[in-house]
Amino acid sequence: MFLKRIIHLFCILIISILLFSCNSNEKNNQVHKSKPADYDQKLINANVHLTHTEDELIEEYISRYKWDMTKTSSGLRYFIYKKGKGKGVDKKSRVKINFKTNLINGKMIYSSDIEGPKVFNIGKGEVEKGLEEGILLLKVGDKAKFIIPSHLGFGLLGDEKNIPSKATLIYDVELVEIRKQLK
Repeated sequence: MFLKRIIHLFCILIISILLFSCNSNEKNNQVHKSKPADYDQKLINANVHLTHTEDELIEEYISRYKWDMTKTSSGLRYFIYKKGKGKGVDKKSRVKINFKTNLINGKMIYSSDIEGPKVFNIGKGEVEKGLEEGILLLKVGDKAKFIIPSHLGFGLLGDEKNIPSKATLIYDVELVEIRKQLK
């Protein structure tokens, strides 16, 4: 009789645990169900935080080097330290530049001294958005520094060679030549 009672209590205990755990999982599943808008807002908040953090790093870098830079509405920073006497770039230009590209930590990653000058068409998406935006501010002979935040550069992926994920790029450029785009 005593053994039957223990088995009976044991069975009740197991059934209670199973019922409680099933009910608990059901409640947890309901709590974790989110609307797509909730995910969108979380992603927006994360991007705002990352952009703000990168912006602070850029401002510290500019302050360290005491550069007098202008910030565009997109976030590109630039200053022209040598004025040229040539014509300006327009949206139908094919340009040739000499350049050095560094990461914000100072590591040089690309240079026209090694790879040769960069030649590209404006408005065709052939280079980073920030580089194109900066080149549009120049005239032939100008030398300038650009700080390109990651969202205007290679973003979350990098270039899968020398530019890592979320990299801020520092460009030192000279606009050498402007031609009409090839058709």
